[in-house]
Amino acid sequence: MDVPDLLRCAADLVPVSARSEAGLSADDVREYLRHGEWEVAMVILEDFGGIRWQTIQYWDLLVAAAQQMWLGSDAAWFQWRRSETLHGLIRADLQLVAPDAGGRHLPVPGDGRLRPMWSIGRTTTEGHADLHIAFIWVESAPEIPPGGHGPVRLLPLTPLGWRHLEPGDVITMHEQRSVAATATITQVQRPRDAAG
Repeated sequence: MDVPDLLRCAADLVPVSARSEAGLSADDVREYLRHGEWEVAMVILEDFGGIRWQTIQYWDLLVAAAQQMWLGSDAAWFQWRRSETLHGLIRADLQLVAPDAGGRHLPVPGDGRLRPMWSIGRTTTEGHADLHIAFIWVESAPEIPPGGHGPVRLLPLTPLGWRHLEPGDVITMHEQRSVAATATITQVQRPRDAAG
């Protein structure tokens, strides 16, 4: 399929009542496609929030369209959203420890490459923090500077182990033994098959 067909198929998967953050619908996507505005149509499709109706097929169509348009960062973002559809959404406010207090000296990259360990409130049988790995995607910025803070999305390697988290919970990020950051959970949305 070519790009317009991929985006048209994705628009067909959007519920009639769904609106993007800007208030646009699947009909708006189709209108932009009629005028050859592929990137605008793709941005609208990306802008639909949540994971309740979005399917793996929906994100696969957007990944394929972004790849055909040579938009690598968009394709990576759609892959991330695909994973959230499968495993759930976790948002948090991340506060990095200052470098002079033992924190990292490099910024946290925004594109989901960093995968530190996290203490998520559980302990091992020996009484140590039970650490779990999760990737970080920084929202609304290309990175978080050393000692800085900002909203992030977390994508755990073992999602079931994170299902106990609720908004307001505080977890800690570890890149070595010491705490590198704290994250206050701001949103948790279970995947459709785990909702309830």
